[in-house]
Amino acid sequence: MPTKHHLATRRTKNNPNHHLWKNHGTWCIRFTLRSTTGESKRPAYSLKTPNLDAARRKRDRIFADLHNNSGNIAA
Repeated sequence: MPTKHHLATRRTKNNPNHHLWKNHGTWCIRFTLRSTTGESKRPAYSLKTPNLDAARRKRDRIFADLHNNSGNIAA
């Protein structure tokens, strides 16, 4: 059975761009997945947009999808 990981986020109102960074003009996302066994993973993905508002919406949709999946991901 694969190890289950959950999303660990720390977004604040003071930093609406948390988990986002721009790489050669394209916004990307990076976040932490933690397991109950103490493992951590830091996946990073391109959001494939140069637009900050679109990147925030995509990030929020990704996090909502993870949350709706009980925050668990088979890794």
